[in-house]
Amino acid sequence: MRSTRSLIGNSVAYLAKVSVTHCRAIKLGTITDTYTANNILSGYAKCGKLGIAHQVFDEIPDRDTVSWNSMISGYVNRGKFESAWETLKTMKRCGFAVDDHTFGSILKGVAYVGFVELGQQAHSIVLKAGYGGNVYSASALLDMYAKCDRVEDAHIVFQRMPERNSVSWNALIAGYAKVGDRETSFWLLDCMEQEGAGIDDATFASLLTLLDDPEFYKLTMQVHAKIIKHGLVSDNTVCNATITAYSECGSIEDAKQVFDAAIGTRDLVTWNSMLAAYLAHDQGALAFKLFLEMQGLGIEPDIYTYTSIISACFEEAHPNQGKSFHALVIKGGLEQSTSISNSLIAMYLKSNSKYMEDAIEIFESMEVKDRVSWNSILNGFSQYGLSEHVLKFFRQMRSGPLEIDQYAISAVLRSCSDLATLRLGQQVHALALKSRLEPNDFVASSLIYMYSKCGILEDSRKSFEATTKDSSITWNSIIFGYAQHGQGKSALELFFLMRERNVKLDHITFVAVLTACSHIGLVEEGSNFLNSMESEYGIPLRMEHYACGIDLFGRAGCLDKAKALVEAMPFEPDAMVWKTLLGACRICGDIELATKVARRLLEIEPEEHCTYVLLSNIYGHLRRWDEKASVKRLMRERRVRKVPGCSWIEVKNEVHAFNAEDHSHPYCKEIYQVLGELLEEIKSLEYDTNLELLDCAN
Repeated sequence: MRSTRSLIGNSVAYLAKVSVTHCRAIKLGTITDTYTANNILSGYAKCGKLGIAHQVFDEIPDRDTVSWNSMISGYVNRGKFESAWETLKTMKRCGFAVDDHTFGSILKGVAYVGFVELGQQAHSIVLKAGYGGNVYSASALLDMYAKCDRVEDAHIVFQRMPERNSVSWNALIAGYAKVGDRETSFWLLDCMEQEGAGIDDATFASLLTLLDDPEFYKLTMQVHAKIIKHGLVSDNTVCNATITAYSECGSIEDAKQVFDAAIGTRDLVTWNSMLAAYLAHDQGALAFKLFLEMQGLGIEPDIYTYTSIISACFEEAHPNQGKSFHALVIKGGLEQSTSISNSLIAMYLKSNSKYMEDAIEIFESMEVKDRVSWNSILNGFSQYGLSEHVLKFFRQMRSGPLEIDQYAISAVLRSCSDLATLRLGQQVHALALKSRLEPNDFVASSLIYMYSKCGILEDSRKSFEATTKDSSITWNSIIFGYAQHGQGKSALELFFLMRERNVKLDHITFVAVLTACSHIGLVEEGSNFLNSMESEYGIPLRMEHYACGIDLFGRAGCLDKAKALVEAMPFEPDAMVWKTLLGACRICGDIELATKVARRLLEIEPEEHCTYVLLSNIYGHLRRWDEKASVKRLMRERRVRKVPGCSWIEVKNEVHAFNAEDHSHPYCKEIYQVLGELLEEIKSLEYDTNLELLDCAN
């Protein structure tokens, strides 16, 4: 197994060898020899030293086709396709003959950048130069068209080839595999076998990428049998692709067998493939064990290894694992990798709100932030209700060079929704229009939600009507909007229209529908939806559906039905369900059940102030002052404080929040002065109203 460091070491050694050869050629005067100069030029180009290579090229007195080909190949291999194309044009202008090596390099560059128009120009040069029947030039053409997703053109080139080799067949199979044409890809494999063409690792590597669903498990086994038959089972590329195929077809056991059989021939990709397989099947513990095995064998992880394993580190499931991997990243000097930093940010954000500072610290320390970095931090703030921070960071993002995308727009619109900042939301809407992002389902959904939360249901509906109406995301948002505004009938009409148009229903659709039924007291209709979700629509009930059902029955005063629904749940109720049942107890005045539910909740969330407050209010409503006092005492003993409610107002795109008797605002004195004046006016109005009433009475 060759590590990155060994490859770098070999590259440095090779460059030193080329430099020594160059010095020796200058000293001996053989640098003017075209053959010697071409070897030195080719060596520098392979090492990526294109500046020195060009100097050598300029100093060759008698250049030949090899000299030009070396420069073209060097530019292509370093991703400098424009320079390669310009070199080709200069080569032709200078009257040098092009050959199959020229075409092989330039067509490889076209395939990499995807400029199919230039590929077509190169195709015409191939034909004009008389290389259309050359197997190497034709194979390069075929490969170029296939990689540019022009498989029909690739197939035409293939059919016109007088001679085909395994490279030709593999390029065509890879092209059809890339566009997902499974049937044609396997038909070509059969044809390849019938013609006796040499099947190799590249053939199977392409085909295995098509086996990505449990329905292809038997086909994967058949391909695996062919791999064994052709003696390619120990080939790294095939082995790695087979592990991935078995994993995606649902068999982690077969993937592990292939991995175990590859002992002695595994490379880093083999380990990463098995690691990804474990994570795809939610086998986090086995993934961590495999990672430790890699460490024990001295196998140096790469960026892919770390991003994969970090993605599995969510603090609830694997305490302290995430921080351990973070330490390993720092130890390995990889903390400035944008991909790894993005994974660490996502890990901390998904773990718990208390790790928000860790995520921000990583974000702030990043030298290069991409859109994933910004979107992750924006969504993290939004997820934990830190809406003001979303707006602040969004302004910073806009001041940079990165283009705003649908994820950033959606995050900031959600924050506008939470803060009910209508004017700012409208400005973000204008930005979405300017950026041509309004048709995007996520942006449209966020716009619908934002206008709904700001109380402008008409604009919410306009945003919905502007969509293609073929995604459940936007339908769910508008149904929620109507449901939360107490317009349950309109919400249900939309649901039936959604069903009529064959838009795919999901679990969120039914949360919205059940919310609508709950808010307008449609108990029977809501109950029917609950009972028919799985049988009629094929959607199993989740925790949130049970919570909606309990709320439905609780609001209607049917506490027995709410209690029965909790008891019928096939899994352990979570805090959300218990809180909903406690709310139902408050509505129905059942203090005994409320006490039992509250005790259960206090075991699950002893630091959650809402449970204490709700139970205290129930006792107060029923004038059971001793029990109310005991709840207050328990709060003091556990040091649980009620989080005060607040009001906020938007003034000139700035949100001002206020708690009761708040004195923290910088314009506190002026605000209270105006408030006092308003109260005096209200008192005078009350006095005038009372006088008018007295006059009317007399």
